[in-house]
Amino acid sequence: MAKQDFTLIGAGIMSATLGVLLKQLLPDAKIAIYERLDKVGAESSDAWNNAGTGHSAFCELNYTPENEQGGIDISKALKISESFEVSKQLWAYLVKNNLLPTEDPFINDIDHMSFVWGDENLNFLRKRHKALTAYPIFKDMLHSENYDEIKEWVPLMMTGRNKNQTIGATRMSIGTDVNFGAITRGMIAYLQSCDGVEVFLGHQVEDIDDKKDGTWKIEVKDLHTDKEKTIESNFVFIGAGGGALKLLEKSDIPEADGYGGFPVSGQFLKCNNQDVILQHEAKVYGMAEVGAPPMSVPHLDTRMLNGVRSLLFGPYAGFSTKFLKNGSYFDLPLSIDAHNIFPMLRAGLHNISLTKYLIEQVVQSPEERFKALEKYYPNAKIEDWELITAGQRVQIIKKDAKEGGVLKFGTEIVTNKNKTLAALLGASPGASTSVSIMLSVLNQCFPMQVKSRAWQKKLTEMIPSLGHSLITDEKLCKSTRNYTTSILKLEDQ
Repeated sequence: MAKQDFTLIGAGIMSATLGVLLKQLLPDAKIAIYERLDKVGAESSDAWNNAGTGHSAFCELNYTPENEQGGIDISKALKISESFEVSKQLWAYLVKNNLLPTEDPFINDIDHMSFVWGDENLNFLRKRHKALTAYPIFKDMLHSENYDEIKEWVPLMMTGRNKNQTIGATRMSIGTDVNFGAITRGMIAYLQSCDGVEVFLGHQVEDIDDKKDGTWKIEVKDLHTDKEKTIESNFVFIGAGGGALKLLEKSDIPEADGYGGFPVSGQFLKCNNQDVILQHEAKVYGMAEVGAPPMSVPHLDTRMLNGVRSLLFGPYAGFSTKFLKNGSYFDLPLSIDAHNIFPMLRAGLHNISLTKYLIEQVVQSPEERFKALEKYYPNAKIEDWELITAGQRVQIIKKDAKEGGVLKFGTEIVTNKNKTLAALLGASPGASTSVSIMLSVLNQCFPMQVKSRAWQKKLTEMIPSLGHSLITDEKLCKSTRNYTTSILKLEDQ
């Protein structure tokens, strides 16, 4: 029976990031990565299955909700923005040391903008801008309600628009477009070049059982040969995106009780007119509709996909009982069990507006979808756009003492008592904050090692700002951004 130090389930950006961190910290570690598909990063990490936005809270209005007193809660935005800066530092370290091979640039410089209309939304945007720019990490954010100035920023969106419409926008010129699939494949390629690392594609984990000695017995099936094998591992990380919930249930750890999942799919309109594509160069996010999940915030989005410039609008939310794009329609019903049926029912009762929103989205006609695009691009022509299916996300449902069950938007790490197993559940902002999330896994599961001099030295080498605040330290924030911009060559692209 093969024995591993670490077993990582799922070959997406989370497992890739954790694998890189572990191999840098423990060069002699034996690591096995199991992926049921035949390609690395083919689910949520794939460029076509996510927004590609380097989520830094520059443009995402849902990260800064208005509170009951009429103020703006920016706590989530500050945390996400700092987390993305942490991700860029690790990527810069890998690039600098030739450890991240990619054919095309995986990160590109692109403006991040918020765009709203109507007096109420304008007032919200003003308050948001004032609250955010009080912190160095958002200091460079521009704000305008001037038609001509905004037209200079996004001419495609302003041509054909009524000049009397009340509009407002914010702009951050240091935004990015990220190909998370390329990063994932680059990191996995590096890991495959390391001694002691094995990557098994087309392999499905069938069961996970804890042993009396504290290790794990994992049953794996080769989907090409139908042969099964059993391995032992000291530590297991479940980073299988929408498939993580089912695998967590197989582990039978009590900490998994009460967790359920609600799948939401997404679609985009993709522009096929190159002349139109070249007229827009920004990621422009608007206000989400009432009841919409975070992944459904509308945006007109310049993307660089494998070296090719594209323009997308969406997403339009859909519903499928699959937990993965390449999953089964039985995923949702088979995930329901005695331990989570009550929390799921209670969460459903508390989110009637979400259910209504999803139904409305699913039954939309092509003309109704196009009307949403026209609000951002008034002169759009329907023949220039086609509908494409993007990724599948599973939002967390968990038991709650007060509500019975709540629907959680975000990510959550679930660990067992002995900290020998960790699973990542949830979605947005996900990939953009992958480094901070995996650092949390290390802190929770290997607290003594993280505090050791050797680990601290290596972690600081990879992430120079570690242990310091990029939110409030203006000098550190600026120097860190200059460092990552130089290494990642964001100004040259």
